[in-house]
Amino acid sequence: MTTQQRHDAQRGDSNTPGLEGREAHGSLRGYIIGYVSAIALTIAAFVIAPNTNMAPFSVVAALAVLAIAQMLVHLIFFLHINTAPAQKINVTAFAAAMLIIAIVVVGSIWIMGHLNRNMLPMEHLMQMQR
Repeated sequence: MTTQQRHDAQRGDSNTPGLEGREAHGSLRGYIIGYVSAIALTIAAFVIAPNTNMAPFSVVAALAVLAIAQMLVHLIFFLHINTAPAQKINVTAFAAAMLIIAIVVVGSIWIMGHLNRNMLPMEHLMQMQR
């Protein structure tokens, strides 16, 4: 048994897509599966977006599902984020980054909503300046 095999025993686990071999960052097969999946999801989004046969809410919901699937494909096949014990710090860092992004986005929407509700209409502002 080589030193690499002893220290890298988690590699090759069949539960982790994209890490079937003993390579450091996944196999060529994993990258090809990820690439083809990403292209298929992108094409599906471009097909659904201009669709007039679906209700507008259905189009938005379908695009949201495709966007989440696209993110998962990138996380699993290209960034190699998985549930392995060795990935605990990466998953924690990703969760913290998502929390910070969510706080910024929700806070910005909240602030813009309050500004929109509390500001005077443009006609009143123009009369005040005269």
